[in-house]
Amino acid sequence: MKKQTYPKCTVGALVFNRKGEVLLLKSHKWKGKYTIPGGHVELGEWMESALKREVREETGLRVRSVKYICFQEFVYDKLYWKKSHCIFFDFSCRTKSRKVKLNHEAEEYVWIKPKAALKLPINPYLRRTIKEYLKSD
Repeated sequence: MKKQTYPKCTVGALVFNRKGEVLLLKSHKWKGKYTIPGGHVELGEWMESALKREVREETGLRVRSVKYICFQEFVYDKLYWKKSHCIFFDFSCRTKSRKVKLNHEAEEYVWIKPKAALKLPINPYLRRTIKEYLKSD
């Protein structure tokens, strides 16, 4: 594995269905805590394009109505499965489907109202993103 020499730019998505529920994924990358779909922005790729690509790769869902929520810094947090320095850009978006097809990055998923999600075992970055979203909702 190539040694990281600079922070990675990543995107994350609060994906909402028609019922106003958000999609959470339980992932081994966060030691069994819930997180949201997302990943790295590729060189030459717009963040919105990266977000749509990552959501599709991880869940099979197509999303629209992408809106910025917040950014966060992640520097070698022991909660994550590997040593990494990332800058997260989190967004909300909408999907018409509830049919999720997970890839290898998550073990299970749940559709849940955002306030109720705060009661689940979620990673601290997701907690902040949901709270920021609820401020503007």
